[in-house]
Amino acid sequence: VRPRAFVSRDWDTGAVTLDFALRGVAEERYGAPYITAHRGDLQLALYEALKPGSVRLGKLLRNIELGGNAIDLFFSDGTRAEADVVIGADGVHSRIREILLGPEEPIYTGHVAHRSIIPMERFDGHVFEDTTKWWHPDLHIVVYYITSNRSHIYLVSGVPEPEWPQDEWAVAGDPDAVRAAFGGFHDEVQLLLSRCTNVVNWAILERKPFELWAEGPLVLLGDACHPMKPHMGQGAAMAIEDAAMLVRCMTQHPTDFGYAFEVYAANRRDRTAKVQHFSHNNDWLQHAETSNPDWVFGYDVFTEPLLTPNTSLKFAD
Repeated sequence: VRPRAFVSRDWDTGAVTLDFALRGVAEERYGAPYITAHRGDLQLALYEALKPGSVRLGKLLRNIELGGNAIDLFFSDGTRAEADVVIGADGVHSRIREILLGPEEPIYTGHVAHRSIIPMERFDGHVFEDTTKWWHPDLHIVVYYITSNRSHIYLVSGVPEPEWPQDEWAVAGDPDAVRAAFGGFHDEVQLLLSRCTNVVNWAILERKPFELWAEGPLVLLGDACHPMKPHMGQGAAMAIEDAAMLVRCMTQHPTDFGYAFEVYAANRRDRTAKVQHFSHNNDWLQHAETSNPDWVFGYDVFTEPLLTPNTSLKFAD
């Protein structure tokens, strides 16, 4: 879906605090459209761009050993593989990060995200805005379409929850509990939640920015090195930017991947730390007078001047 605009509204009155035009404007201003989509559709598009047989599923990495000219990877099913380099794009609980830096649990932020996809046929012809974020001082909910024919709408919330007692980081939730959390919100939100029949609760995790993204033939990418609150909707975008920058650096330094990884890290650490900061604070695009999306949407990973390695992390707080 190419939404008309990103709209921010007050939680109870529905007053518009920001209406940021996107359709047509994003193409002209940033050189590409702004699109909302089902994550599975994005994953499928990325998968189909690969050579057949490139992806092997059902593997759980247990350990690696660095040899003379190759890396041995050992998996939980008893199999092994060899590689020249290992890119740790294995999420917030990254095994590659653990091998590089030692065991360290991610930080539970004290917030839970409720996620749900609702068929539009349940709303008897009612039409929602393309993309809306409803803001309360303590919690919020974001709503947008994820299919081109607007057959399904997605919601994700941010709700304070001091503790997370579950063993898993994503569990089935209770739609009635979500409705209770958003009691008093605008009628549009009440209508949306009244048709919600299933929900998944996600613990929101993050880490503080850190310097070491790579060592030798090992390198980190995405949530493995900069997990963040989802409040800017930029987590996957940062991982995709990481991948593009990594390819750029490896292409420029094809005979020295270790150096390429250092260049990559130098050119990604500060940007992702800044996005982590604004995601943590959760005030980006809330009010028109204080919002500037250009630094996020206008960044071009392919033309950005490259920094040299050993550039220190500047935006670490």
